[in-house]
Amino acid sequence: MYNYIFGKITDIESTFVVIEAGGVGYQIFTPNPYSFDMNMVYKIYVYQVVREDENSLYGFQTKEEKEMFLKLISVKGLGPKMALPILATGSLSGIMDAIERENILYLKKFPKIGDKVAKQIILDLKGKVSIAGLEKVNNGNSYEELTEVLKGLGYKEKEIKGIVVKVDQNLSIEDQVKEALKLLLK
Repeated sequence: MYNYIFGKITDIESTFVVIEAGGVGYQIFTPNPYSFDMNMVYKIYVYQVVREDENSLYGFQTKEEKEMFLKLISVKGLGPKMALPILATGSLSGIMDAIERENILYLKKFPKIGDKVAKQIILDLKGKVSIAGLEKVNNGNSYEELTEVLKGLGYKEKEIKGIVVKVDQNLSIEDQVKEALKLLLK
């Protein structure tokens, strides 16, 4: 099992990139191949799928993307080829928010995701999609700090989870609380 591959991008196609590492070119299916630049060196976090008729690598620029991919493919009826477009067209925080808020319409906007699969995603992943790397914010504060403040004000963790990802991360903690309260009161 591979964790990541470090090398130079030598080819970019519509569904995959080729990364050369140690003289070997690895074809890696990725959510957005065009986010990579030719002849640049990258560390791509990979997941290998080995089946009777398939031996594929799926790659991601961040650990958080890979973690969300693994959660998505754990859903009954949702394979790697259906999970990639979700990651390509949706933000991680948007996907997490849709799952926590049971927003079927948001999930159905992705290719090949119908009513049944959207409901299954919510059923399987609601309450399980917290991703550690997304809890950090740019100004040194964290969603954890904002969550604790809101809990102190009497809000339940379930209510808070969907709101904190929508709050502007560059604000001071005081302004984050004000913005969160506005969203909670809607």
